[in-house]
Amino acid sequence: MLFSSLEFLFLFLPLCIAVYFAVPLRLRNAVLLVFSLIFYGFGEPLYLFLMIFTTGADYAFGLLVQKSLPNKRRARAVVAFAVIFNLSILGFFKYYDFLASCISRIEIFSFIKPIGLPLPVGISFYTFQALSYVIDVYREEVRAAKDPIIPATYVALFPQLVAGPIIRYNDIEGALRERSHSFTRAAEGIRRFCVGLAKKVILANTAGEIWQSFAMGFDAASADIAGGWLGLVCYAFQIYFDFSGYSDMAVGLGKIFGFDFPENFNYPYISRSITEFWRRWHITLSSYFREYVYIPLGGNRRGRARTYLNLLIVWSLTGIWHGAGANFLLWGLYYFALLCLEKAFLLKLLDRVPKIFRHIYSLFFILIGWLIFAADGAEGSLSLYRAAECIGILLGFGKAPLISPSTLYEIVRNLIPLAIMAFASLPFAREAVQKLARSERFGGVTNLLLNLLTLPLLVLCVAYLVNSGYNPFLYFRF
Repeated sequence: MLFSSLEFLFLFLPLCIAVYFAVPLRLRNAVLLVFSLIFYGFGEPLYLFLMIFTTGADYAFGLLVQKSLPNKRRARAVVAFAVIFNLSILGFFKYYDFLASCISRIEIFSFIKPIGLPLPVGISFYTFQALSYVIDVYREEVRAAKDPIIPATYVALFPQLVAGPIIRYNDIEGALRERSHSFTRAAEGIRRFCVGLAKKVILANTAGEIWQSFAMGFDAASADIAGGWLGLVCYAFQIYFDFSGYSDMAVGLGKIFGFDFPENFNYPYISRSITEFWRRWHITLSSYFREYVYIPLGGNRRGRARTYLNLLIVWSLTGIWHGAGANFLLWGLYYFALLCLEKAFLLKLLDRVPKIFRHIYSLFFILIGWLIFAADGAEGSLSLYRAAECIGILLGFGKAPLISPSTLYEIVRNLIPLAIMAFASLPFAREAVQKLARSERFGGVTNLLLNLLTLPLLVLCVAYLVNSGYNPFLYFRF
């Protein structure tokens, strides 16, 4: 079930909110757990049992680690087994078919065949969260919960179940045990949800249709340079507004139910370096790999060579976390190379050039990175070979014309939506609203106007959903 679906907006969510606030405080985690299981089971009824099984196993691992803490060696062994257990399940569903199709090409292993199992929705997100629970208990940052409903609610919590933000158990344990609710928080949450819904339905879907048209019709022999850049810019807008919109909706839902989820995006396209981009894009994933992989490996404390090795491991894992495909691994290695260059000398050089050139540098390599990311060969997308051809055209190699009549028509036709997307990816509007909301003179009026604008924004999103059959969610498969 998508947040941007009519079933969720007009059936699931109102019913969940009504039941949640109708029951006593002590039962609200149970209500959230039941509705979260219904939410997941709506689209993945069979894999619901897989999530329940892994959540139950990690609950038991947490108790066993807590009991073993006086003996660090035994506790470490339990954590190691929990890591192997969780990553084995994740690896099987996410990578078995890819590996089997590669290995089966070797004659002596031709008996190994892909089995075609669909990927459980959100398995990468809830696996990482379940692991953080066990690891945080081992680090003695939290105590293992005796009540199974608490860790189960943490893992299954529907606002962030299928697409994050990735939340550490340590950050949410207090709210799971005791949290407050208010009309002010609920109103703020509803506003945030509607903004995220608009980003997803109005902006991401519009950009996605342009990208789909480009990707499905791409032909190196007839492509033009401007058309390639238009398609790629639209994909960059689609993936940003799609994912950040979903994160906004998750944060907003969290506020309605009394949680403060971490921010996942901070206007990444204003970055002036690739290093800054990854401090602003998918913040919770970067934080997770830093806390649970990079720092335990030694971080940057063991010399330059070890630092680069640790970065190679982290970015290889970041790539393949997104999917079993050569493009995802290549994408991770691409960013590893760029970040190493910046760490070695490039950041110092960038500090000496005007800001505008730093922005251009960052956006250029970010866009090329998205082309690699998008080249997974799935239906309606580019293959790696076609992406390589497209990169050549974007850079002006070959005999591709600068712009074709059809591209010029698309640019003119979509000029206003593209301008809105560009403005919405900048922080000016948010900063202005926050400044007015904090002022003594206009604060109350600003909040009132924001609340009043929420309803027409929701109506506009619903109108888009009713009239459009195009409503994908890119990160659903991760």
